[in-house]
Amino acid sequence: MDFLGEHSPEMLPGKRNLPTVQGAFEAPHGTTIVAVTFPGGVVLAGDRRATMGNMIASRDMEKVFPADEYSAVGIAGTAGLAVEMVKLFQLELEHFEKVEGAQLSLEGKANRLSTMIRSNLGMAMQGLAVVPLFAGYDLDRERGRIFSYDVTGGRTEEQGFAATGSGSIFARGALKKLFHNQLSEQDATTLVVQALYDAADDDSATGGPDVARRIFPIVTVITDEGFRRLSEEESSALARSVVEHRLERPDGPRAALL
Repeated sequence: MDFLGEHSPEMLPGKRNLPTVQGAFEAPHGTTIVAVTFPGGVVLAGDRRATMGNMIASRDMEKVFPADEYSAVGIAGTAGLAVEMVKLFQLELEHFEKVEGAQLSLEGKANRLSTMIRSNLGMAMQGLAVVPLFAGYDLDRERGRIFSYDVTGGRTEEQGFAATGSGSIFARGALKKLFHNQLSEQDATTLVVQALYDAADDDSATGGPDVARRIFPIVTVITDEGFRRLSEEESSALARSVVEHRLERPDGPRAALL
């Protein structure tokens, strides 16, 4: 990154000059990402749909990636740029660990990602925005933490839960309704799937569990033991359980009034 920045800065994602285009520029977009903390860590999950305008560009896109052993990134926005940004972020964290002999703090990782998003501001102003959700286990504070961003790289630490992407307004409503501070890991993974289901129910760009094609949300768990992605069998069982209960109660579980 330093070498390119000094000798060929135009090759870096945020430094590329885009030609002027007439009308809307269509590129595949990733949509809804959600995260929830629980006493032992944090859960980060995303649906699998990518859209391009009113068309479905992909039904099985992967939007949640490990950043390193104790953190992960969920991407929303322009898919190609987002995936490239995540790969560069992974590379920088790995490089720092090899050079320094220690991992960057979770706060430092969140700040570095903020800088990378800010470097993409020129493209964001042309409609090619990347708005990720970053989550990880803080070894110093011994708890899971969530960071959200805006297109300028502005960073906000979220308390308890967060969502980003086109379906985030609906997912956040489900999270707010069902979240509490004593969730178990199983409760947290179930909650993120419930939130993604609610997002897909009202947002056409968010894909719900696709039982026919066996395409289910990506669900990851980060604890003091590190990053773990639920297996296909685990995510399938979790999604099928949510779908079966929705057959009986389409609106999903309800929180008590008092």
